[in-house]
Amino acid sequence: MRPVAIVTDSTHYLTRELVEQAGINEVSLYVRSGERQERESDITDYGAFYTGLAEVSELPSTSQPSIGDFMSCYEPLLAAGRDVVSIHLSAGVSGTHDAAAAAKAMHDERGGEGQIAVVDSRTAAGGLGCVVLCAAAVANAGGSLEDVVTRADEASDAMRLWFCVDTLEYLQRGGRLGRAQAWIGGALQIKPILSIESEVTAIERVRTSGRAFERMVEYMRTLHGDGADGWVVQHIQAEEKAMALVERGRELFGSEPIWISEVGPVIGTYTGPGLIGVGGLPARLLGA
Repeated sequence: MRPVAIVTDSTHYLTRELVEQAGINEVSLYVRSGERQERESDITDYGAFYTGLAEVSELPSTSQPSIGDFMSCYEPLLAAGRDVVSIHLSAGVSGTHDAAAAAKAMHDERGGEGQIAVVDSRTAAGGLGCVVLCAAAVANAGGSLEDVVTRADEASDAMRLWFCVDTLEYLQRGGRLGRAQAWIGGALQIKPILSIESEVTAIERVRTSGRAFERMVEYMRTLHGDGADGWVVQHIQAEEKAMALVERGRELFGSEPIWISEVGPVIGTYTGPGLIGVGGLPARLLGA
């Protein structure tokens, strides 16, 4: 049985320490501003990016990795005697999964050595990161490709993720509202609470930042009650609020979050600064 390598894309926003510890391989999405295109993984100054985002009349565009990008990642892993499980941002909001699937099809048509499995996480950001960590735990314990895919699917099914954005403006301008589209009208100044369930899904609307924060705390309480005791907090240019949410989470869960991080430019282009998010799944899924 061949060992399994985990590949994902740059929208997980795990800490670099966790990526290195788990041996995760990454293929980056792209961000284009005017004539300049960059790999998301090369953008390290998030503060400058988000400051610029608030000042431009036209949002940057984002794009999935190419089939060639995926092949460049897969081929050395396969040649080293490993199978590949490639886990990606929800296919409902990005073409990344489809590009990975096309790369797999190319490999299969060529009769290349080893196997590739492509998994739609059906989530994003912290949700994707949790699914990837769950799969990596099985891969690093010597599990087969089938074992790793089974764990990834189980984690995707169990993963729950809510996020609150400061305004719907960025989602509207970027065309990523999904089933939250019905909220457009005079509602851009509400504090919407959203989820990713294959696509962006509306949960509820609140009128103030304070109420949005308390609603996120209530959601953490629900997660804990439902057995989702592995939890993560993410933000965009809202570190103070995120750390306040972490403090409340420590009280509720009686444990530390799996990680805390800032969401990067590909997702952040469509949500804007001010986002806070929390997700959870059963911590047992993070083990071998």
